[in-house]
Parts: sequence; C-alpha cells; structure tokens
Amino acid sequence: MRFVHGKTALCLILLGLSTSSLSQAPLDLPPSFVVAADNASYADIADLVVISPLIVDVTIRNVRKLSAEQAAGVPASVERVLVEADVMALIRGEGGVTPRIRFLLDVPKNGKGKIPKLQKQRIYLFGRQVTGRPGEVQLTRPNALASFSTANDAIVRAIVKEAVQVNAAPHIAGVSSAFHSAGTVLGEGETQIFLKTNNDQPLSLTILSRPGQQKQWAVSTAEVIDASATAPQRFTLLWYRLACGLPRALPSDRVEGVLNADIARAKADYKFVIDSLGPCGRKR
Repeated sequence: MRFVHGKTALCLILLGLSTSSLSQAPLDLPPSFVVAADNASYADIADLVVISPLIVDVTIRNVRKLSAEQAAGVPASVERVLVEADVMALIRGEGGVTPRIRFLLDVPKNGKGKIPKLQKQRIYLFGRQVTGRPGEVQLTRPNALASFSTANDAIVRAIVKEAVQVNAAPHIAGVSSAFHSAGTVLGEGETQIFLKTNNDQPLSLTILSRPGQQKQWAVSTAEVIDASATAPQRFTLLWYRLACGLPRALPSDRVEGVLNADIARAKADYKFVIDSLGPCGRKR
C-alpha cells in the first residue's frame, strides 16, 4: 500500500507548497464539534495539535451510516458513521500515511434528525493511526476536527512547526514556587516564579520593577535564568502554554517568605503576567 511519507510531506507543507484550497459550503455543524473556518480560536486548534501524533488535511470521499448493532450505545442526538477520506497533505505523522484513510465519526444531528452532507468537505483531522491497521485512524477527541480555510491552514502549520521542536514549550502542570526580593530603593524589586511542567523542562517567570519605569516580565526556558529572555509573542506555542495553562491566581502556599508585603508583591506581579498574557481564548 502506498504511503505519503512524513519527512517529505512535512517539509513541503512547512514551505507552503501544499496549500491549494477547495471551494466548499460551510459545514452546518456546531463549533463545539468542528473548529469553524472563520475566526477560529488559536487555543482551540493548539489544544488538538499538542495531543495529536497524526494531523492530516483530507477531503471526505464517502460517508456510510453504521447499523444499529455497530452503533450500540451511541446517543440518539448523534449519528455514528464510517468516513473515507482522501489525504491532501500529511502535516504531522511519523512513518507516513496511506493516500486514503478511514475513521469513525459521531456526527450531531440537526433539528430534523439528519446529519449534514459531509462529502467533498475539506477538513483537518487530528488523531492517531490504529496499530496494525494501515489506513485506519482514531480521532484524539470526538471533536478533533477543523474546517479547512486559509486562516486555519496558517495556524495549524505554525503550531505544528513549533510543537515538533525538541525544546517545544511544555505543558504546564502548575506553580512550583515563587518569591519576591525587594530592591534597595522604594518601588524596586524582582519576583521569580518557577513552574512545574509535565516533562520537568525548566520554565520560570521573572518580573522586574524599577521606580519610574514600566514593569517588565520575561519567561525563561533554561536552568539558569536568561538575562536576555523576554515575554512571549501572542499566538505562539509558549504564549498558549502560559495563557491557557497557568492558574488565574498565584496560590498562597507556593509563595516563599514571611513578610506579608513580599507575598503581596509576588501575587501582584503574577497578576501582572496574567493580565499581560490576555485571555486564553478557547471557544469550546
């Protein structure tokens, strides 16, 4: 069986050589089921990219409803179907993928109890290959789909390009510790906040305050605090990890020190970081 190989396809995609679009009517499906083609949330797409070892740009070829026995336990509000799709491009996936894939999909029904026409729709599929069964894919979530559009294409590719790096921004599991050091003059100080990550990769925040100057903060991804570190740009993987992964307030039991003033400054500096990052922006 012929495969689209990962390294070649990924290079072509990142170079933008496989971005031809197909005209299609918008899917009549809720955004909670499929990321919309227009005004998509960066975080919604990033949520799918970071958990999906396989990402493919596909055009749906056939849709077959399953029998009652095959769809046992499926809620009455959805229809379970077997989808066959042609691979337009492999965006992420080691070992390649077959030119045509199959996957199960639970499609929400409309008010008339019907599902929309999916044939010829171009979508992004986020999933994993079924071991030992070439051409079969399992979605990483029941709603791990995104409509194809120029805007979504750019977002998916940009996130994948960052996510496959060896030093990609890790998942944040929480705050490990924090402390504030007052400076020698009134209004001067530095707060350092150390974060817990799922792979023990170092990640810390530094907030500097100086009299007469705007407060500044930076994020460091090294064991030693990098003096040249800066705040992350919005809509990057590191920004997403922080904006969507940090708790909204600094837990009191993570702040070191005995002076109430230092604890209050650490919490205020943490809030400054949260406000600077802005909302995560998830829509589902």
